[in-house]
Amino acid sequence: MTISAIGWPAGWTRQRRSQATIVTASLSLLVALWVAASFIALAPAPIGPNAKFFAEGMVVTVELTIVAGLVGVALGLLAALGKTSRLLPLRWLSGFYIWVIRGTPLLVQIFFVYFALPEIAKSTGSEWLSQMSRMTEFTAAVLALSLNVGAYNAEAFRAGLEAVHKGQFEAARSLGLSKWYTLLDVTFPQAFKVALPPLVNNVVALLKDSSLAYSIGVVELTNVGARVQSSTFQPVPILITTAILYLVMTTLLTQITNGIEHRFDIEGRRA
Repeated sequence: MTISAIGWPAGWTRQRRSQATIVTASLSLLVALWVAASFIALAPAPIGPNAKFFAEGMVVTVELTIVAGLVGVALGLLAALGKTSRLLPLRWLSGFYIWVIRGTPLLVQIFFVYFALPEIAKSTGSEWLSQMSRMTEFTAAVLALSLNVGAYNAEAFRAGLEAVHKGQFEAARSLGLSKWYTLLDVTFPQAFKVALPPLVNNVVALLKDSSLAYSIGVVELTNVGARVQSSTFQPVPILITTAILYLVMTTLLTQITNGIEHRFDIEGRRA
């Protein structure tokens, strides 16, 4: 098998190369977590003795990003459909959600979900809602991050939906397709291609924003760094290590998202 100039086997299609990029980058992210844990274990104090805690913090950071990212995509799509709906109440509700979330700091949103929302739920007297008063720090962080990234995803989806020419919808309807199938088979695939670049950028930003979960006690990477710093009184090596680990994760996540963009042939690229 011959190898092309850029390193891919000759004859591979763009789709196969992009799929290989996604798989390779995803595996690289998992390997990077293991390598980083092994590497920092060899570092001098105060890093080496606390390598286990840094590794655990990286895992929690990745978990926050993945779960909140998936929920945020679903929320963003629903909000975008609501904002472009012909029903006025849906447009108002979606617009209000986007306006509030995009107009307030993420840190305030995390505090509201963790401290205020359980109190509001208990005051309703509902047994189901009162369960929210017992949610963990991780759950509260996921909920707040999901709501935040969902509002930004909504604008990305809305731009994609509005970029699809109305003639596409009319042509599909003239062929006898229902509104539901027209949305799924005609409108959404085209809108998704337009919305994908900002969506993947939001996910990369979400990984960094997850550091704010530290404020409510989630033991993610930033929290681990703060704890080690408070016990060793050596801020410089701790902060440098934390920054490097974030840089590694965001770099690999960027590679994954680039592979996804190529997979869906954003902007009609050909290679």
